[in-house]
Amino acid sequence: MLDEGTPIFVQVADQLAAQIAEGQLHEGDRVPSSKELAAFYRVNPATAAKGLKVLIDQGVLEERRGLGLFVGPGVRQRLLEASRHGFAERHVAPMVTEAEHLGIDACALLTLVRQASRPNRGTRP
Repeated sequence: MLDEGTPIFVQVADQLAAQIAEGQLHEGDRVPSSKELAAFYRVNPATAAKGLKVLIDQGVLEERRGLGLFVGPGVRQRLLEASRHGFAERHVAPMVTEAEHLGIDACALLTLVRQASRPNRGTRP
């Protein structure tokens, strides 16, 4: 579940954020405590708490005194927008640059993307 290339607290934060973006956790839902996360991921509770702190600082989670941490309002949409932006930077921009190097114009590139997204890739209707 966790990998060695990224700090554990970042992975804990990323996985909780992914659960929110994917709709597994909803606005107003209580999130697991640092002790619960530590037990689940088999990490130090301080490490899990640090991951939660990242999400609190980003405004993803809000603290309710005596009750715990909860998913903040409008967070899912914000996370999805950030993910879309990241996707465009990591995947779309390099693809467009490579297409330009190969002499593929935007129209032809769009055609290639549409063909690749069909259920029976490579076959014509």
